[in-house]
Amino acid sequence: MNLKWIDGYTISVKNGGDTVTISANKEGLLSLADQLIALANEESGAHIHYDEYNSLEDGSNELIIEKTQ
Repeated sequence: MNLKWIDGYTISVKNGGDTVTISANKEGLLSLADQLIALANEESGAHIHYDEYNSLEDGSNELIIEKTQ
């Protein structure tokens, strides 16, 4: 799956115990939206792995989004 990013995106993920907060600017939200559409068109078990080393802001928690059935 080819993930597209809009220039200038920022995304962070924080785990606050019982809640997870995803914070993003406009470019980040549009990038995530396009990536979720791409994931929806993949086979079951496909996933996108986000972390501070490849796409999220420093200090973010790791995030995995997986497609089921």
